[in-house]
Amino acid sequence: MDQMTKTGLWVDAVQDIIAAGRRMDRFGWVPATAGNISRRLPDGRIAITRSGGHKGFLAPDGVIEVGMDGRAVQPGDRPSAETLLHCQLYAHDPAIGAVLHGHSVASTVLSMAAGDAITLSDYEVQKVFAGQTTHDASVRVPVFDNDQDIARLCTVVAPELGRMPAGYVIRGHGVYVWGATMDVALARLEGLEFLLACELEKRKLGR
Repeated sequence: MDQMTKTGLWVDAVQDIIAAGRRMDRFGWVPATAGNISRRLPDGRIAITRSGGHKGFLAPDGVIEVGMDGRAVQPGDRPSAETLLHCQLYAHDPAIGAVLHGHSVASTVLSMAAGDAITLSDYEVQKVFAGQTTHDASVRVPVFDNDQDIARLCTVVAPELGRMPAGYVIRGHGVYVWGATMDVALARLEGLEFLLACELEKRKLGR
């Protein structure tokens, strides 16, 4: 791959991440400096948001490059502490091209009241998730306890890899979703967040 092509692909990845950050911010899913967004690069490395930046106001320098080990390619760049969770997904499935992590009110509140999963049933929007073709089904969204030791958290998530069509939730923290492209990942994020918001409203109604 020549340098011009590589540069163009990097710019495309950065623009995808910036656009995703603005969309997530519009819905209130990345408050303050919360959340992180990444995209796989053709050479196997990962473009991901820099630690500490607001995802609704990203500029190109808010995106950095990391290897599959989660370490920054450029000295001095500081990736999010949760970068390893992105790397884990990319390593598990070569078809994954983008990963999104947000902190919505619905995912935070519901996960704190949930057991080991949140089950979504009978919603038409469930069909946004891979393998779902009808509303007449249930989708299990695993809930993992929050842990500041991300490497250890990865070992807890690992047994569920390949069995989470709607993504997963970290308790009191937020959701992780992914897709072959950024557009697919965003559609799944919006679908999951809509369904979690519906579940939260149902509970307010006592249903």
